[in-house]
Amino acid sequence: MSNRINIKNKKAYHNYELIDRYTAGIQLLGTEIKSIRQGKVSLGESYCVFNKNELFIRGLQIAEYAWASYNSHEPGRERRLLLNRKELNKLQRKVKESGLTIVTLRIFIGENGYAKLEIALAKGRKEYDKREVLKRKDTQREMDRIKKIR
Repeated sequence: MSNRINIKNKKAYHNYELIDRYTAGIQLLGTEIKSIRQGKVSLGESYCVFNKNELFIRGLQIAEYAWASYNSHEPGRERRLLLNRKELNKLQRKVKESGLTIVTLRIFIGENGYAKLEIALAKGRKEYDKREVLKRKDTQREMDRIKKIR
C-alpha cells in the first residue's frame, strides 16, 4: 500500500494523562474499511465502554462509503474491539476500581491490511494541569530552538 492511513485524536493527548496503551482490532463491515482507507474517519468524540465483558467503541464516526449500494453502514454505530481476554480483564478491572477511562488515540492500517485502533487507559486532566503541560512544551520548544541556532 502506497498511502498509509494514520489518523490521530489530538484532543486525547491534551485532555488526558495517558497511563497504558493497547493496540486493538476493530470488527468492521466492508464499506467501513473502504471509508477508512479513504481517510474519512473522525476520532474526536470517541471513547470505549464495556458491555457484557466485551469492549465497544462509541462515537467513532466513519463516513458512508460513496460507492456503496443500499446496504451501507451506519456512520456512528457501536463497534466491537478485539483484544485478548487477559487484556480485557485488566482494562475492566482498572476502569471499575480507579475511575479511569479508555480513550482512542489513533486509527491506522496495519502491515497485514487490517484496521487497528490504538487505545489508552487514561485519567482526565484538570484545567490547570493542561496549562502547565502547555507551558512545559513551550519552554522545551524554545530550548530546542536555541540549541539548533548554536
